[in-house]
Amino acid sequence: MPAQSQPEETEGTGRAEGDRRLIFLRILKALLALALLPVALMVLYLLPFIHPPSTLMLADLALFRGYDRQWVPLERISPNLIRAVMMSEDGQFCSHDGVDWVQMRSVIDDALDGEETRGASTITMQTVKNLFLWNSRSFIRKGMEIPLALIADKVWTKRRTMELYLNIAEWGPGIYGVEAASRHHFKIPAAKLSARQAALLAVSLPNPIDRNASKPGPGLRRLAAMVERRARGADPYISCVDR
Repeated sequence: MPAQSQPEETEGTGRAEGDRRLIFLRILKALLALALLPVALMVLYLLPFIHPPSTLMLADLALFRGYDRQWVPLERISPNLIRAVMMSEDGQFCSHDGVDWVQMRSVIDDALDGEETRGASTITMQTVKNLFLWNSRSFIRKGMEIPLALIADKVWTKRRTMELYLNIAEWGPGIYGVEAASRHHFKIPAAKLSARQAALLAVSLPNPIDRNASKPGPGLRRLAAMVERRARGADPYISCVDR
C-alpha cells in the first residue's frame, strides 16, 4: 500500500504547485495592469475634451458629499494666476522633466541629517498624485509619484499639465479647480482674477482647508505679497505655458 500511495502524493504535490504558480501569475498580471492603468489614462487625458476628476473628487462622491468643479481651458484662466501658481509651487516647471532633482536631493539630504524636510513636489508630481494616488504623506506614495511624473512629462505638454492641475487642485472643502475657487472666494470668473487675488489663491494651495484665500490672516497676506512680487518678474520662467 505505501508503494501505491507515493505516485498519488507526487501528483497531488505537483497539482498544488501548479495552482500556486497560476495564482501567482494572476496576481502578477493584475499588478501589472494596475501599474499600466495610469499610463493608459495619461494618454486618454491628452484629449482636450476629457475633464478627469481627482481621487479626492471621487472620494467625495463615494461619501455622498458632492463637490463643485467647473472646468475651464487654460485660455480662460487669468495669466496672473498661472504666474502666481508657478512662482509659489514650482518655479522650475518649464525646465525640469517632471521632477526637480535639485530640490529632491536637498530634501533627501535634510532627511538623512535628521532635519525637518520641506516639500519638493513639482506641479507635475502634484497633478499625477491628485489624479492617480492618495492624499497622504508617505514614502510609498512618493516612490510611485516620481516615475508617474516622469512619464507624464513625456506624455503631456506643459500647457496640458498646467491645465489639468489648475482644474483639479483643491481650494477648500468640496471646492476643486480654479473656476470654482475664484467664484467661491471672490465671486468672479477665473479669467478676471487680479494679481493679488491670484497670489492669495496660489499661497493657499499647500493647505486649502486651513488657508482661506478670501479671508487671509496677516501671515497669508505676507506670503501673497511675496508671491505677487515674484510673479511680476516671472516672464523668463513661464515660456512653456505662454499663450
